[in-house]
Amino acid sequence: MKQLTRALALSAGALLCASNAHAQSKDATGVTIYGLLDVGVETSNNNAVGGGGTVTRVSSGGMNTSRFGFRGVEDLGGGMQASFNLEGAAALDTGMGDTALFKRQANVGLQGSFGKLVLGRSFTTVYDFMVGYDPMAYAPYYSWATTGNASNRANGVVNKYGMTTGFDNLVKYAGQAGDFKYGASYGAGEQTTGSADSRKLAAAVTWGTGPFATTLTWEQINGNVVPASGRRDQARAVHFGLAYTGSGYKLQAAMRAYRQELANANLPEVQANLYWAGGSYQATPAITLTGVLYYQDVKNVAPGTDADPKMLVARFRYALSKRTDLYLTGAYAKAKNNRLVSLSRDSDGYGDNQHGLMAGVQHRF
Repeated sequence: MKQLTRALALSAGALLCASNAHAQSKDATGVTIYGLLDVGVETSNNNAVGGGGTVTRVSSGGMNTSRFGFRGVEDLGGGMQASFNLEGAAALDTGMGDTALFKRQANVGLQGSFGKLVLGRSFTTVYDFMVGYDPMAYAPYYSWATTGNASNRANGVVNKYGMTTGFDNLVKYAGQAGDFKYGASYGAGEQTTGSADSRKLAAAVTWGTGPFATTLTWEQINGNVVPASGRRDQARAVHFGLAYTGSGYKLQAAMRAYRQELANANLPEVQANLYWAGGSYQATPAITLTGVLYYQDVKNVAPGTDADPKMLVARFRYALSKRTDLYLTGAYAKAKNNRLVSLSRDSDGYGDNQHGLMAGVQHRF
């Protein structure tokens, strides 16, 4: 913890100095220090092995993951800009760093009439393009849009049938032509056994005009070749999303088709489709109501072992100001065939159903 605190202090000091230098430069826009702090009190059932066990806890990140960051741009002239972004996550319930210091973002980029190019660590193109199609916007409590629930275990390993939210060793491009936006991400595997081992790829295109928007994305995540079989694990995910924005409301629907070919040719291909639909309604300038239903259809498994879970989520959000919100989120999840299910993508549930309620506060700076 002392090392994390020291690193944060050094980073903040260096970047504040850089910000002062930029403020004196005629061709620089400067450095911004920003963050989002989100914490709440949650109660949920079926937290004990074998079922039962209601727990009340303080949890970080109800609507969004708590984070802090530094970003900046510099005008290079001729319509071109240089940029950087450093962003880390924090767990407000303990004060600990949630991940490696700048695991969320650590990149530099160039942008201009050609689009934007980013190098380093960043969110994937699929993540960037699909976030607008989840009414919960990937909320830790509760959304299954990035991954499914945390209780889907086989041989002790959780398969969440999800997308990869960020790539290390990334090269990412985004561009626009008329009503179309498009992009692609490449994550280098950096293996001596060949460029395909551990390689990550993502691509997306979206079209929007007036109140309508739609997007199509694809990603492929490679493992390493297993010498015994000459094969590698290879996961693919395709998303399709629709959105309609009206006066004071927004409707969204999307699906993900997930397939994983395994290095062991004797094992069946892992298959699952995730569907969700919902929306939000601005009841007053301060009150926003959100609701969504998620459903996961698990395929190609032994009869009677598919959970096919569903989760219904409702959220009440009250804006105290432009930067501070109160919220109350409730959710209920149910699986079939007596399989386990959890509301969260990060915490296990120990029954074929789970319900939870979380009240919290979020502040942005």
